[in-house]
Amino acid sequence: MTSPGRPWNVLLLGGASGVGKTSVSHRLARHFGAAIAEVDDFQVLLERMTTPEQQPTIHFWRSHPAPDQLSPTEIVKQLGRHGRALGVGLEAVIANRLEAGTPVVLEGDFILPALATRARFLKQPNGGRVRAVFLHEPDERQIAENYLMREPSAGPQLKRARVSWLASRWLEREAKRRGLPVVAARPWDTVLERVIAAVS
Repeated sequence: MTSPGRPWNVLLLGGASGVGKTSVSHRLARHFGAAIAEVDDFQVLLERMTTPEQQPTIHFWRSHPAPDQLSPTEIVKQLGRHGRALGVGLEAVIANRLEAGTPVVLEGDFILPALATRARFLKQPNGGRVRAVFLHEPDERQIAENYLMREPSAGPQLKRARVSWLASRWLEREAKRRGLPVVAARPWDTVLERVIAAVS
């Protein structure tokens, strides 16, 4: 059930890895009195309950003999394929939440803009009950710094930052093409307020 201050039942918070989604998602859920779920949890669930033969895209990263040898552009393309594969399962999760009427924030790297713009989720009509917002970090160096702050023991992760930067640019373009809000990840001290304004 929606409310005057929360005109949605399901809010999808997307954006590339390393742009700051998790630091926003929990505060966002508390603000709206919503539950929160991380798409990564569904990813590991599917990996556990399926085989590479059943779901080759879901198992791609663990089954590829040398994923680190892929170029950043190839990795971003695979992220898109992964998001589409995972979207089949997320459609059922969203439909279940729409039927139950309890609000939830779904946060994750694999959320694609196309998911939010579906007219129906299984038997449940969208009707504006599913909203999405995407965080975007335009500075590749900042993403690298974010990784270093989050995972200092790993040292500089420059290739990973390049992948996330490319993915962030792609998600920004796709979200805008579909009329979905894109919010700059910085300034950090106002990002929560800006996300709330974008989805209220």
